[in-house]
Amino acid sequence: MAVSDMTKLTLGPIAYHWSAEARRDFYARIADEAPIDEVYLGEVICSKRAPFHEVDLPATIERLERGGKRVILSTLAEVMLKRERKATADLAAMDSPEIEINNAAGLFARGKRPHRIGPFMNAYNEATIAWMAGQGATHVCLPAEMPGPAIATAAATARDLGLGVEVQVFGRASLAVSARCYHARAHGRTKDNCQFVCEEDADGMPLRTTDDHPILRVNGIQTQSESYIDLLPEAGQMVAVGITHLRLMPQAVDMVAVATTFRELLNGGRNVAEAEATLRQTCDGISFSNGFYHSQAGYRRIAAAAAG
Repeated sequence: MAVSDMTKLTLGPIAYHWSAEARRDFYARIADEAPIDEVYLGEVICSKRAPFHEVDLPATIERLERGGKRVILSTLAEVMLKRERKATADLAAMDSPEIEINNAAGLFARGKRPHRIGPFMNAYNEATIAWMAGQGATHVCLPAEMPGPAIATAAATARDLGLGVEVQVFGRASLAVSARCYHARAHGRTKDNCQFVCEEDADGMPLRTTDDHPILRVNGIQTQSESYIDLLPEAGQMVAVGITHLRLMPQAVDMVAVATTFRELLNGGRNVAEAEATLRQTCDGISFSNGFYHSQAGYRRIAAAAAG
């Protein structure tokens, strides 16, 4: 499968509370080694984490751009406090780099100037995407739980409106954000006195349901899927219906290897079976899922033959 040069491979913002040093090392490798076209930066989950790494943003942006990557800054997914509104407004006021908006507060602050729409904004249908375009959106990242037929419809609408359209093809799905911090509560702490316990879980904190079936993880105020979304076998279908950008979400695995595997598949250097085998080896011990894409429970893995 060879893909058009118009299809971009992107890296979403880090969702977890990785240390400043871990972030610097991570983005240095991405800049120098990963076949990524565009990188989203910024704190999207918890504003309390931002001071730990925002001081490094200028150097990170410079390093990534020197490595040939286009940089987009992402806003918070949830805005509740005055300082969060101010931080969102300050980000929305910027002209460079590009801005991805994940919350209505950011949309208001942007004031119809060009921007991207992030996956937290729930662009589920044609009418919503058209409205967003009217507010200045140039690009939309669809929510992770959208099924294939809806993605195809959204892609057609975006194409008609001249918008880029993006789908997450790798990494844990974001399922919800809350005013409360589950992570802190699980350790007997409050949100205001969390002591940044989320830093102990570089890939999220595992949860189990009452029937002892692991399907969820917690990351601060965010609920995620336990499994990694893996739409590598479906990537060709999405490109065929007009998806312009395929998003990889940073996880505690070798993301350079993950990006390389997707790029080799897209460029026709590997077939699906070979690429899937490599991806599973890179993510050893992690379960994969694609249920949302196939209109089934999100945690399920639908075999390629059955999916076809």
